Amino acid sequence: MAQHVKLFTPGPGDVGDEVLDAMAQPALRHYGPDWMVIHNEVMALLHQVYKTQNDIFMVPGPASAILDMSIGSLVDTGQKIIIGNNGFFGERLNDIARGYGIQIIPFTAPLGEQLDPEKLKFILSENPDVKAVAFVHHETSTTVLNPLRELAEVIHQAGKISIVDTVSSMASVPLEVDDWNIDVCVTAANKCLESVPGIGFVSVSPRAWQQVDNQTGIQHGFYLNLKTWRKYATEWGSWHPTPVTMPTSVILGLRASMLRILNGGLEAHYAKYKNANRIVRRGLSNLGFEMFIPESIASPMATAVKARPEFEIAEMSTWLLNERHMAIGGGLGNLSGKIFRVGHLGLSAERDYLIEFLFSVEEFLRTKGLPVPVGSSLAGLE
Repeated sequence: MAQHVKLFTPGPGDVGDEVLDAMAQPALRHYGPDWMVIHNEVMALLHQVYKTQNDIFMVPGPASAILDMSIGSLVDTGQKIIIGNNGFFGERLNDIARGYGIQIIPFTAPLGEQLDPEKLKFILSENPDVKAVAFVHHETSTTVLNPLRELAEVIHQAGKISIVDTVSSMASVPLEVDDWNIDVCVTAANKCLESVPGIGFVSVSPRAWQQVDNQTGIQHGFYLNLKTWRKYATEWGSWHPTPVTMPTSVILGLRASMLRILNGGLEAHYAKYKNANRIVRRGLSNLGFEMFIPESIASPMATAVKARPEFEIAEMSTWLLNERHMAIGGGLGNLSGKIFRVGHLGLSAERDYLIEFLFSVEEFLRTKGLPVPVGSSLAGLE
C-alpha cells in the first residue's frame, strides 16, 4: 500500500479518526425511522454552525453544484445578477450564470484585494433591476477574505437577494447567517467542517424563497432546483426528506466531525485556524518567503506565499511530495507558478503536522544551497 500523502492543500484536508471510524460502519439506507434520527441530528448541528433558523438542505455533490442550484433557482434566463469577482472562484460564479443565460453585471477587484462594499452600493444604485448578488466570502485562489458582513448589509439594504459562497470560510471564522442577513449560503463538508468530500449544504431565507416562488421563467432542472428539495422536505420529510439517494457514510463522518467541533466550541475552532495561519506565515517569512497578501485581509484557513527566484514552485512541490509525502496547493489561473498555498484544514492545523511541514521546507531550501539554520522556521511557535 502506498504511503499516505499528508494534505496541506486548501481542500480537502486530512480528517480525524472519529470521521474515519464513523464512515467504517455498515451502510445505512437514506430513509426510514433509523435514518431520520441521524438526519435530524445533522440538520440541528448544521443550524448551530450556520447560526440560522432558515431552511437548510444537504445535497450530494460538490459545493459548485449547489451554487449552480442557487443561482439557477433564483434568477431566470435573461434576468440580471451582480457577481463579485476577485479570483478564480468568483469567475466560476460568472461561468454558472452564463450557463443559464443570465445577464452579468460585473463587480470586480484586482487579484489579492477585497471586494469593496461602497463600490457594490454604487453598482446596485445603477442597476435597480438586478435579481441577486453573488460573491465568494473566502476567495481560496488568493486567500483573500472578503468583507461578508458589510457586503451582505449593502445587498439587504438595497432589497436584493445575497447568494454567498462560504465553502472555505464556514467554521473557520465567525459567520452569522441570520444576524448578517445572508439569504442563500452555500458550504461543503470537506473544508473547515473537517470531513470528506461528497456533500454540501445551502441555507435559504424566507426572502429568498419568496423570490424563488415569484420566478416565472422556465424551471431550471430537477436535481439542481431548490423547489425540488423543498418539496421532498415538506411532503416526505417524516421518512424520506431528500429527492435522491444520500451518501449516508459521508454524512455519518460529517456528524462525527461536527460533534467534535461543537463540543469543543466554535470559538476554539476558529482560534485553531488563526493559530495555524500565524505559525505558517511567521515561519515561512523567517525563511525568506514573502506572503502574497497582508494578514489583515487574509483568511486563516490557508496561506498564500509568493514564488522565489532561486527555484520554481513546481520543484519544491515535487520535492515535498516525493521526499516527504506532503502535498501543497499551487496557484490557480493567472497565479499558476506565481504563488503556492498551504491549507490548514483538519490535521494540518495540528502542532505535529505544522512542525513537520516547516522542517521539510527548511530541508528543501538547504538542498538548494540556501543557508537556513535548523529550526528557523519555528518562529511562529513561540
